[in-house]
Amino acid sequence: MQKIELELIALSHSVTQTQNYAIVLGEVQGNRRLPIVIGGFEAQAIAVVMERMNPNRPLTHDLFRNTLNSYNIDIKEVVINDLVEGIFFSKIICDHEGDIVEMDSRTSDALAMAVRFNCPIYTYEFIMEGAGVIMDELEESNIHDKSKVISANVSYEKYSSEELNKLLNKVISEEDYEKAAKIRDEINRRK
Repeated sequence: MQKIELELIALSHSVTQTQNYAIVLGEVQGNRRLPIVIGGFEAQAIAVVMERMNPNRPLTHDLFRNTLNSYNIDIKEVVINDLVEGIFFSKIICDHEGDIVEMDSRTSDALAMAVRFNCPIYTYEFIMEGAGVIMDELEESNIHDKSKVISANVSYEKYSSEELNKLLNKVISEEDYEKAAKIRDEINRRK
């Protein structure tokens, strides 16, 4: 089967499942999108990398990356290889000194590792046919607008720059990376 390359398009609150998030993957060579509902922990693990944040302590996926690096294991690609009753299945393809090893993984964890290793993400046509959607330009712009803020709508406009920097340090120390991303966005908006 020929693989279809995907790229991460957006990460936002799930419309259908309020306690979860949706990650939207898009075809590199096409206009179909693959929305996948993931949990809050995995969303945070992906958001930390997308927002280029440096947590005080390594998250679980960072620990796994560091372990793989210590043993000269590189993740070459992630493949979303099956869809059964609405549940996605994935494999992480690793290279250890020329030996290729495939590991089964939850898709959310595989995606969290893919962003850490900056490796390609693939799927197959039958999955795109079963769960993919075609978005028009208006829907696409809405996804990008919503994905910029993945936590509750709290306004930081009233804070001074000094207050924002103190608050940013505080929420990072508390490992609340969603709030930290919003605060950082407000700081960057002012520059």
